[in-house]
Amino acid sequence: MFDLSGKTALVTGGASGIGLAISKTFAKQGAFVHILELNLDLANQIVNEIVAEGGKAEAHGIDISKQADVVNTVNAIAANGPIHILVNNAGIAHIGKADTTSEIDFDRVINVNIKGVYNCLMATIPHLKSNGGGVILNMASIAATVGLPDRFAYSTTKGAVFSMTLSVARDYLADGIRCNSISPARVHTPFVDGFIAKNYPGQEEEMFEKLSKTQPIGRMAKPEEIGALALYLCSDEAGFITGCDYLIDGGFEKLSN
Repeated sequence: MFDLSGKTALVTGGASGIGLAISKTFAKQGAFVHILELNLDLANQIVNEIVAEGGKAEAHGIDISKQADVVNTVNAIAANGPIHILVNNAGIAHIGKADTTSEIDFDRVINVNIKGVYNCLMATIPHLKSNGGGVILNMASIAATVGLPDRFAYSTTKGAVFSMTLSVARDYLADGIRCNSISPARVHTPFVDGFIAKNYPGQEEEMFEKLSKTQPIGRMAKPEEIGALALYLCSDEAGFITGCDYLIDGGFEKLSN
C-alpha cells in the first residue's frame, strides 16, 4: 500500500521541517522527489541524503513568489517526464495583530503563502491535465479555522489556502485532479525551537512544555506524522478523496476547553 513508484512529486519547501519529512517519506515509497527550495544548498544536502538512502531526488533553487521562475522550473521538470503530485508546503510565519502588522510584513507573507501557492498551481495544473490527472496537496493550518492570538497575517494566508483547495478541487474534477489540504496544529520543527530561543531566552524548556500542552493530546506533532498523512492523501489509496481538509492537531480544534 501507499506505493509511489514511478510517480514524480514536486515538494515546495521540501528541505526542512514538514517539507523535509514529506520529501523523505515520498522518496522512501518510490517517488522521484523534486525539492523546490529557496535554500539550494540545503536542498542539495537533502537530495544527497535521499540518494544515499536509495531514493531519487533533485534540488531546484527557487523563490515561489516569482511566477516566471516557478513556470520555468516546472516546465523543465515536466520536459523530462510527467508530473503526478504537487505538494504546496512552502510557507513563512509572522507574529502580529491587525494593527501591529506592517504593510511590508503583510505583503511578504501574502507573496509566499498565497501567491506562491497560486504560482505553483498555475504552473503545474496544465501538466497534470495533459497527463490525465494527478494530486495536489496544500499545507493549510488550524489557523485557517481557529482564532489564534497574534497570527493575523499568517491566519489570513492559511484561510486563503483552505479556500483555494476547495476551488481547485471543484474546477478540475473532470480532469482527474484531486486536491486536498492538511491543517496541522503545532509541529516540532527547527522553526519552533528558533522561535522559542529568540522570544524566550533562558525559558526554552518551560515554554516548549507550555506550547506542547496547548494540544489536548499533550505534545506537538512530529513532522513524520504529517508526512505520513501526506503520503496517504497523495497515494492511489486515497483516490476517492478530494476537496477535503484534514486536521492533524492532537485534538486542538474539537477537544480544547
